[in-house]
Amino acid sequence: MRREVVERLLSINRGFYQSFAQPFRVTRGRLQPGVVRVLESVRLDANVLDIGCAHGALAEELRERGFSGRYVGLDASRPLLESISEPLQPPRYQFGLADLSDDEWPETARTLLREDPASGPGNAGRSSQFDWAFAFAVLHHLPTTELRTSTAIAIRALLSAECCVAVSVWDFLASPRLRDRVVPWETVDLGKDEVDEGDYLVDWREGGRGVRYVHHFTEDELHKLADEAGYRVAQEYRSDGENGRLGLYQCWEVA
Repeated sequence: MRREVVERLLSINRGFYQSFAQPFRVTRGRLQPGVVRVLESVRLDANVLDIGCAHGALAEELRERGFSGRYVGLDASRPLLESISEPLQPPRYQFGLADLSDDEWPETARTLLREDPASGPGNAGRSSQFDWAFAFAVLHHLPTTELRTSTAIAIRALLSAECCVAVSVWDFLASPRLRDRVVPWETVDLGKDEVDEGDYLVDWREGGRGVRYVHHFTEDELHKLADEAGYRVAQEYRSDGENGRLGLYQCWEVA
């Protein structure tokens, strides 16, 4: 894919999450069942990295469960980050603006994890890495196999030895209703031959009309991404939506 097309796809999603942050937040008032299922396995004293944290719904759920670890949430949408609820405060909860297409985003995560005034020399090792990483509904917004793979590798470098990465991708083609929301690439002055197989443009109808770039993953493709980034798939399941199949979830462990 040409670099200018990659930038165009990234720009489409940046613009969407800037313009539609509030209606998006309203439609994401609760965590998806598949996300809740993952949280059942998370120790409450873990160091957690939430990539694509949006308005902090996952952090709020952890807080309500009595979370005592360290949480770092990253998102590329400043309006979504600005809508995070007041109880989610440092040092336990840290949030940062980060774009996964920027090679410097891992350093933002490391810096926020280190920003703990209670961490003395004896706690340095404990606070230097994450025990869990979440990338829910994130990877499908990254154009090209190369960017998705480099992102997964960068996540691995932030993790402790015995860690888990929980990911989900949107299987919108499993829903006839959502399949009807796929719009032609000409809508954004691109041709189908300029994007990769599995790339789609999906419209948005809450609080106005907009579009998002989404890559549709097959199960095999998500397995291949994990393998090429140095993980093994420890668990896989489907959840969410009217048919319980709109989210494809995998839990990865370092191979």
